[in-house]
Amino acid sequence: MMIIDAHSHLWLRQDTTVDGKRIKTLRNGRSIFMDEEVQMLPPFMIDGRNTAEVFLSNMDYARVGVAVVVQELIDGCQNEYLTQVQKTYPDRFLCMGMAWNEEEARAVADAGLRGIAIPGHRVKESLLKLMPMFKLMESRDMILSMCLGDDERQIAEMSEIIEECPRLRVAIGHFGMPTTKTFRKQVMLARYGNKVMIESGGITWLYNTEFYPYPTAIRKIREAADWVGMDRLMWGSDYPRTITAITYKMSYSFVEQTPYMAESEKRMFLGENAYYFYGFENVPELPYIKNMSE
Repeated sequence: MMIIDAHSHLWLRQDTTVDGKRIKTLRNGRSIFMDEEVQMLPPFMIDGRNTAEVFLSNMDYARVGVAVVVQELIDGCQNEYLTQVQKTYPDRFLCMGMAWNEEEARAVADAGLRGIAIPGHRVKESLLKLMPMFKLMESRDMILSMCLGDDERQIAEMSEIIEECPRLRVAIGHFGMPTTKTFRKQVMLARYGNKVMIESGGITWLYNTEFYPYPTAIRKIREAADWVGMDRLMWGSDYPRTITAITYKMSYSFVEQTPYMAESEKRMFLGENAYYFYGFENVPELPYIKNMSE
């Protein structure tokens, strides 16, 4: 089965401030996050570097062919590093830049990054102020990765952006926040056809108290498929934060193993939909390597 991760993160170091609160890399996988010390990465990542090479090792083991790398304000702008990653591993990663206006978006595109990630749930101003940037992205066939908050106004603005930019490819992140009251409205943004998709990055985090095999997450995937069709949905891991609790492979194997999805639906959700949406070519076929304990 072809596996493609539609939502992941990379950084060399976190050192930023969001809403006046500090995010800063420590050691042994820990970071200061919003002024609190947390386990940001697995403890074996002792230097705090969340690199492409470590991720590739996880991808090879889990047999994930390609990963889409998005960005978040809490990690700081990683444009420089992700440009390097895109050039070094063009067949394994599709990296998104961070930009807030036309000029920055043009620089992101010129650097070879394939899209722009907007953590909309952390944006307080109207998304419509970014319309000129979205029109530029549409003209250059860039992909928009957009995470939305539990915010009726923002969802309505996103609907307007999609209507104004009909050729702009949009991936709505965090699976439309299935734990909130606006879940259905976010998922229904995908009714605009094959240019808008919903990806599940972070869904295991949203249901972390339930833990593996995440039966409620499976039910939410089925609900979303009933509303817009399984062909509008994609798997995303939210690597590396989610693998402090589970392995990278477990972030999709709960879908692979569920009896509540047909095999054809699993293939669409775990890879085929992302393959066509992002326009991937030459996704590597990774061999199965037996565990020593088997």
